[in-house]
Amino acid sequence: QVQLVESGGGLVQAGGSLRLSCAASGRTFSNYVMGWFRQAPGKEREFVAGISRSGGSTLYTDSVKGRFTVSRDNAKNTVYLEMNSLKPEDAAVYYCASGIRLTTKPDRYESWGQGTQVTVSS
Repeated sequence: QVQLVESGGGLVQAGGSLRLSCAASGRTFSNYVMGWFRQAPGKEREFVAGISRSGGSTLYTDSVKGRFTVSRDNAKNTVYLEMNSLKPEDAAVYYCASGIRLTTKPDRYESWGQGTQVTVSS
């Protein structure tokens, strides 16, 4: 399995930006698609964005399109989530995950990081 460690979360005002990183180790990073998910208190974990092995294909949930950008650097074994124009409803614990197929379904991802908290003040 791949070991994943997220970083970059924090407190930001509405309209602000954050860049999350997810560092991978243990297996060949470029063999895996990567996904970002989030979970707010009392809510189910939801798909945010995903990226193919090469980075050539990306997928976003509708609520973040045009505001979030997922990217990866296979040489650094890292996937990123650039978040702009943040809204209070974006507040959640954000997780990265690795899988075989690019999908929005969390149960299709094999390895997960521990999560990083994003708080957005209004």
